Amino acid sequence: RGICSMRCWPTMHELSVCQALLAQVDDIARAQNAIAVYEINVDVGPLSGVVTALLTQAFTLARAGTLAEAAKLIVNEPPVTVRCQICEQKTDTTANALCCAACGDWRTTVIHGDELMLRDVVLERAPNIKPRRAHHV
Repeated sequence: RGICSMRCWPTMHELSVCQALLAQVDDIARAQNAIAVYEINVDVGPLSGVVTALLTQAFTLARAGTLAEAAKLIVNEPPVTVRCQICEQKTDTTANALCCAACGDWRTTVIHGDELMLRDVVLERAPNIKPRRAHHV
């Protein structure tokens, strides 16, 4: 009663992530004189702290009343890549075992897999003009 259980806090986290994402998309859309957003493409790494399924669910709520109200969210999930401090190899690994796949050492640095990044958006700038992709990398 009035207190959020542990089950709902991740959804609230992803909802705030979506709101920030949509604010960024809105800034881009307005800078491009867009009247609508058709597609939003994001990279969400396994180490980003964002649950993809919850992000997608939260997006459906957060987009209401925005230029992205009818937009499709496309989530890309890049692999976790580490660089070994011992053998200096770059290898893909899993989020729960950040060891080097080449030599097995645990002294690694994450290169990819922790990102939460807006990749691009597809916008409508004016009636009768095809959607335009705006890159944001």
